[in-house]
Amino acid sequence: MKSILVPIEDHGIIEPQLEAALQLGRMFDGYIEGLAITPDYPVVLPVDIAIGVPSPITPENRLEMARTCRERFEAFMTAKQISRSAAGVSGLSSGWRQDGLMEDAFLGAYGRVFDVIVVGRPDGSNGQTRLSTVEAALFETGRPVLIAPPTPPRSFGETAVIAWNRSTETARAVLGSMPLLRKARRIVVLELEEWGVPGPSGSELARHLRMHDLPAEAVTTPDPSNRPGETILREAEAFGCDLLVKGAYTQSRLRQMFFGGATSHILSNAAMPVLMAH
Repeated sequence: MKSILVPIEDHGIIEPQLEAALQLGRMFDGYIEGLAITPDYPVVLPVDIAIGVPSPITPENRLEMARTCRERFEAFMTAKQISRSAAGVSGLSSGWRQDGLMEDAFLGAYGRVFDVIVVGRPDGSNGQTRLSTVEAALFETGRPVLIAPPTPPRSFGETAVIAWNRSTETARAVLGSMPLLRKARRIVVLELEEWGVPGPSGSELARHLRMHDLPAEAVTTPDPSNRPGETILREAEAFGCDLLVKGAYTQSRLRQMFFGGATSHILSNAAMPVLMAH
């Protein structure tokens, strides 16, 4: 994970994101790039207020917001004594995307040339990463997405728990997490009874990981309340997990909106870093 993209909002709580990105950068001697991001608002020119046409973000506003994002990103990197450089230079470094304020749609495309995108936990509270930003990264980049918890953990990636539901999405998440899994001291493949889709068992995934010389074990646990998101987080915490790996949105986003789902619950409540892929 040598190239790390961090979308920054001017009003957002960005320190947990940046701490997680810096942990990754230090682990892999990588390059961390910041990008100023905003919701997909149209660019409009100010008009006479009597006409009643709102102007959510004017060109002047966009320049100021982008400037604020950059200042916050660079202040953090300066405080951590991380050198500035362009991508492709060896060693831990940081840089900034120069093109001004971008929308979520741009993040979805630009993120395809990075190893991982780091976002904050989209729990709906004021200042946290917007869910639309996380979903743009998950659905459009084709890359793994690391969701940083609000409080940076003391350790990162030493005990990894894979929430295995046998889905294609989780298989992609496992593949995307392999650089981190290779550094883990313990890997637990966690299955819940009667949860998931047809496919290989957790024991078979653990065997596959052991073939790569990874310290993997399989555990199956009941979920009598049929609340897989809550059960996964509870079990992960019991294992001392400091990295949770999970596929995102095996069920559709619409179904999760109305009926809930493991992905939605984990995105809103995880207290440990979560690596997801779709």
